[in-house]
Amino acid sequence: MNQRTLVNPFIPHNEEEIAEMMQTIGIKSLEELFSDIPREYIITEEPEFEGPLSEKEMINQIFRIASKNLTFPKLQLHIGQGAYLRYVPAAVKEVLRRSEFLTSYTPYQPEASQGILTALFEYQSLMAELLGLEIVNSSMYDWSTALGEACRMTIRLTGKKKILVGRYTFKQRLETLSTYIEPISGVVREIGYTPDGRLNIDELEQNLNDTAALYVEYPNSLGFITQNLDELADIVHRKGAYLITGVEPTVLGIIKSPGELGADIAVGEGQSLGLPLSFGGPSLGIFACRDDPKMLRNMPGRLIGMTEDVQGTRRCFTMVLQTREQHIKREKATSNICTNQALMAIGVAAYLALLGKKGLRELAEYIFALTDYAIKRFSELDFVKVPLAGLPHYQEFAYTVRGLAAHEVLSKLLKKGIVGGFNISEIYPEFREAIVTCFTEVHDNKSVENYVAALSEVLPK
Repeated sequence: MNQRTLVNPFIPHNEEEIAEMMQTIGIKSLEELFSDIPREYIITEEPEFEGPLSEKEMINQIFRIASKNLTFPKLQLHIGQGAYLRYVPAAVKEVLRRSEFLTSYTPYQPEASQGILTALFEYQSLMAELLGLEIVNSSMYDWSTALGEACRMTIRLTGKKKILVGRYTFKQRLETLSTYIEPISGVVREIGYTPDGRLNIDELEQNLNDTAALYVEYPNSLGFITQNLDELADIVHRKGAYLITGVEPTVLGIIKSPGELGADIAVGEGQSLGLPLSFGGPSLGIFACRDDPKMLRNMPGRLIGMTEDVQGTRRCFTMVLQTREQHIKREKATSNICTNQALMAIGVAAYLALLGKKGLRELAEYIFALTDYAIKRFSELDFVKVPLAGLPHYQEFAYTVRGLAAHEVLSKLLKKGIVGGFNISEIYPEFREAIVTCFTEVHDNKSVENYVAALSEVLPK
C-alpha cells in the first residue's frame, strides 16, 4: 500500500493535491487565500512556544489562567441586561450531565431517541402552560434569534414590512432584529412611553397602517412592567397586525401570561430557568404561538409531536412538520436555523418540573419584593435618584448619581467588589448618566445593604 506524504499531520492532503486544488480555484499561493487580512496581522515567523506540558502541568496552568477571572462569588454581580445570574438546582445539573442527554449533536431524524424526544415534548408542554399559548417549538438559539424569526414570520403572514417595537426594548435584540428583517426590506419603528409607564396608544395607532406586528417586552430593559399590556391586543388586531410579546419567563409566576394578554406569538430567554452563565452562553430561545394552522406552518424550529408506533399499541414521539426546515426544503424553509438548544431545553424542563407552579410563584414574588426593597433603599440616599420609582419593577431598575458620570460610579463600585450594573446613557439619552442594576434570587437583603453601603462611599461629598 502506497503511503501518502502529508504536508502536516493535521491536514489530510499532500503537496500534489494542494497544488491541484489551488489550480482549480485559480490561485498561485496559499497566501492569496488570506489577501483580505491586513499584512500587519499575519504571522510571518514561527511563534515560540514552551515545550509540551504534562497533564498535571496543563491543569495547573489552566487554573492559574482561570484564577485571573473576576466573577461571582468573588464579586457581587448586578449587571443583568438579558443574561442573569441564577441559582441552578443540583438536580438540573445532574440531568444535564446524563450521558443519555449530554451530546453536541442535535438529532434530525424524525424517529430520534425516544428518551430525548419525550423530554423535549415535556419542555414544549410545560412552556405552553407557562406562556398560555398552545404551540411551542423545542427551542431557538436565544431570545434575539427567536424575536428575529417571529418578526419574519409575521411579515410572511401579512405581506407587510413594518415592525413596531416598544421603546426600551433591549438594544442587542433590536440589532439582531434589524439583521433579520432588513434583507427582506423590513423596517423597525419605535413606539414611545408615557410618563406613567404606558405604551403611547396615540402614537401606536398613528403607526399601525402597513404594520406586520407590534413587539413589546415585559419587563423591558429598564425593568418596569408596561402598564397597559392588556389593551394592546385589541388595538393591534383591529388593524390586521400581530402582537408579539417578549417575556422574562420567571415573572410569569405572578403576572398574566402572553396568551392571557391576547398575544399571537411569545418569545423569551430560557437561560433564566435554571441555566448557568458561561461567557455568552448557553442560551435558550423560547418561541410559542397560538393554535392557528397558518401560524403553525410558518413557525420556525423543531416541533415534537405525539403519535403511535406502527403496531398502534404504544404511545411514542416524533419530529413533525419537518418540511418547514431547511435541511428538508432549503428554498422553502421558514428559517435558516437548522439546529436548536435541545440539551438546554431539557434542562429547562427539569427546572420547571422541580419548581412547579408554587415554586415559580414563590421565586417571582421573592425577586419582585427584593427589587422593590432595593428601589426604596437606593431612593433614601441623598445623591441617588430612581427615575421611575413609582412603577412596578422586576429584577432591574435604573438610577443616577448626582454629580457623577455613570462610568465613574461603576468604576468606583468595582473597586469595592461590586459589578454595579449597565451604563445606559448612550442608548437612552433621556436617562443621562443612568445605570440599570439587577437583583435576582441569588441576592438577598444583605446584598442590597452591601450595595447601598458601597454606593454611599462613592457619592459626592
